[in-house]
Parts: sequence; C-alpha cells; structure tokens
Amino acid sequence: MSQDNNKHDPYAVLRLADYRYVLGGLFLIGMTHRSQQVAVGWDIYERTGSAMALGWVGVAMFIPVFLLFLPAGQWADRYSRRSLMMISFATASVASLALAFASWAHASEFWIYLAVAANGAAQTISRPARFAIIPSVVPPPLLSSAVAWSTIAGNIAFIGGPALAGLIISESGAVTVYALVFIMNVLGFLCVARIRHRARADTSGAPANLKHLLAGLVHVWKTRVIFAAILLDLVAVLFGGAVALLPIYAKDILHVGATGLGWLAAGPAIGACICAFIMGHLPSPKKAGATLLWSVAGFGVATIVFGWSTNFWLSLVALIAVGALDNISVVIRLTMVQLSTPDALRGRVSAVNSVFISSSNELGAFRAGAMGHWLGAVPAVVLGGFAILALVALQAKAFPELRRLKSMEVPAAAAKG
Repeated sequence: MSQDNNKHDPYAVLRLADYRYVLGGLFLIGMTHRSQQVAVGWDIYERTGSAMALGWVGVAMFIPVFLLFLPAGQWADRYSRRSLMMISFATASVASLALAFASWAHASEFWIYLAVAANGAAQTISRPARFAIIPSVVPPPLLSSAVAWSTIAGNIAFIGGPALAGLIISESGAVTVYALVFIMNVLGFLCVARIRHRARADTSGAPANLKHLLAGLVHVWKTRVIFAAILLDLVAVLFGGAVALLPIYAKDILHVGATGLGWLAAGPAIGACICAFIMGHLPSPKKAGATLLWSVAGFGVATIVFGWSTNFWLSLVALIAVGALDNISVVIRLTMVQLSTPDALRGRVSAVNSVFISSSNELGAFRAGAMGHWLGAVPAVVLGGFAILALVALQAKAFPELRRLKSMEVPAAAAKG
C-alpha cells in the first residue's frame, strides 16, 4: 500500500534538494530565453518592419546549434553537467549585456544578430546538460513526475517572461528587458552552483573519438520509436512557426501593441503550464504513441485557427491550445527518451533530441519569416498548420510501432529498427 502511495505522490520529487536547484535553473533559463525573444522580435520589427528580418533571427540562433550540438552532447557525457550549465549562464550573461548596449547605442542589426548567436551558443551548451542532469539527481520511479514539473517550471517562466517583457517594452523599451535578462542570468548561475551532484556521467574512460561523438545519433537512429517521436516533434515545430511572426500579428493584424505581444507570446506557455500541471497529477497515458500523434495533430489544428483569427481573444485561446497540445507531446517524448537511454549516453542523446527540437524552432522561424515575406503572415501560418496535419498522417502510417506504443518505457522489441 505504501509503495502505491509513493508511486502516485506527485510532490515526492520536489522534496529532493538538488532537483529543486535544477528546477530553479530551468525556470530562470525559461524567463531569460522567452523575455529576450520577445524583446529581440519587437526590436528588430520596429527597426525594419520586415518579416524576413524576423526570419534571420532564427538563422542566427540556428548556426551555433548546428555547429555545437554534437560537441555539447559529448561534453555533457564527459564533464560535469552542473559546470556546463554554469558556463552557459555566464555566456548568456555576456550576450544579454551586448544586446543591451546594442539597443541603447542604436547599433546596426548585425550586432543584435551576433548577440542572438552568442545566446544560441549558450543555449546549445546548456540543453544536453540540463536534460541529462535530471536523471542523475532523480530516481527512475520519479522521472516522469520530474519531467512534468520541469515543464511546469519552464512554462510558468514562458508565461511570466513574455508578459513582463511586453509590459516593460511598452513603458521603457527593449534595453530594459535586456538588462533584466542579465540579472536573471546571474541569478541562474548562482542557483545552479548550489547543485551538489558534480560527478561526470562517463567514468568508463572511453576515448573522445568520432565514434564516441556520434554515439547519440547512432542510438537514436537504431531506436526506431524514439526516432519517430523526435521526427514528429521536428515536423510540428518546423511548420508551426507562428511564434516567430507574433510581432506582425500584434502590430499589424490584431493591433494590440507590445503589451498584447507579451500576452500572445505567453499564450502557448499558459496552455502548456495548465496541461503539465494536470499531467503531473495523472499516471502515464496507457496509449502513449496514439496520444502523441493526436496531440501533434491537434497542434496543427490550433495553429490554423490562430493563423486565420483576427480577434485577439480567439487568437490567445488558439495559442493556449497550441501550448497545451505541444506539452503533451513534450512530456511523452522526453520521458520516452530518458527511459530508453543509458546514463552514459544521455548527454549525447539529449543533444540529438535538442538539436531536432531547437533547429526546428530556429528553422521554423526562418520558414515562417520567408513565407511571411513572400506570401504574407496569415498564409505562412495557415499553410504550416495544414502541412502538420498531412505529415502526422504520413508518419502514423510510416511508423506503426509508434502508433501502437502503449507505455512511455520503450520495450526492447520496439526499440530496434
């Protein structure tokens, strides 16, 4: 009886001190990333009035992801994940100072793109470490709960960050947001420094050769169900891309200004936070694969509704639905990845997972910006939503093992392609 109670206690993981520090770091990463994203988008669009310029922000973020994701995963498996997170916060602090100076001095957009790229490098270094450190400080029975609470913390930040940024921009401009982001990065550094777990994940003495570097890619490729789940998320985010065009919607379509932009940007996080809280109190879904596919299809429908809407409240509700449905897929996919990966590989596998997700975000922003430039913002979003629906149907047929998957713990028979 006591074992069942422990198994279903949604707050057990929050009693672990190291996990609380990890959670604090994740919260501050979310606050800095999303508030800075809103400020950069508004800053660039105010300067240029160009959808294409918003797309180039995505490219600036993608370049360091592409260059660093494999080394970052290897570092997370060979060195202290805590130290890598601290390095990331330090790098992001410098990038936020550079953005503040560029905005204050009215420097050219080049310097904003350069600072965005530096922040992208910081995020790329951090992602594998912060994903891989959770199983190091949390026992396996609490891992699903830890993932759910981590998404709650991130999504609370994703609500507060954009909303706060929008209010600050309307009162004192983007430079104040960048200064606040610097302060939060410093606080994040101090929070992560309190984590007691400092051991390297890889104690095998394996050489850091090409085989070691590519081991995460090999594991994902051979684990067919995981590959399908990651590919599904990539498709959704690549063709979603509505967030990249929010400055255009806020200013030219919905006419709600910087404050409205903040709430629109917070919309997906509001939905994700509500959904993550509910999932944190529920047992794992009994049909994980089907749930994943339906959630991504719903994501596509909500994206279409947002794209066509000219009413602020309907647009906000659609974005809340986008976030809720995306969160379902995130929790299922991350739990599947963590449970199917040996600890010595978690950094490199998390790097592969994060580059799929991150690159789809950045390339999705470029896709949306380019289509918005040539076709207009509304067709760019709506056509992306329809593309998601078509590609989900194709993947459901191409990966029947994902459709039939019941448990989030991938069985050995389903793991290998």
